[in-house]
Amino acid sequence: MVSLFRYPKRKLKKLLKDGEYDEAVKFGKSLEKEFSDDADFMFIMGSVFFIVEDAKKALPYFEKAFTLNPNDVETLTLKTNAHLALEQKDEAINCCKKILVLDPKNSEAQDLLDKLESI
Repeated sequence: MVSLFRYPKRKLKKLLKDGEYDEAVKFGKSLEKEFSDDADFMFIMGSVFFIVEDAKKALPYFEKAFTLNPNDVETLTLKTNAHLALEQKDEAINCCKKILVLDPKNSEAQDLLDKLESI
């Protein structure tokens, strides 16, 4: 049996998968208080905003998701991309360094770090 607590996140993921971004934003906002301490929910909401090219709104969700789950390389990767979209070089460099602490063999983070540090 699927827990009723998981259903709202499943619906949010489905809206995202189906490309219903405006609906996903509205639905997600209505759940925010209930799921404010849920790293997965915060990651999904950050992703919704990032997909609709609103990195500024995505960033706080990725930051909260990472605070709740500090070993999540995927969240850090999207957080890095949000910083890049906002032209926040130093923050992107910090994210790359954190990714490499968690995943020392992450060549994507290493390549990006090398590139950013050479600019």
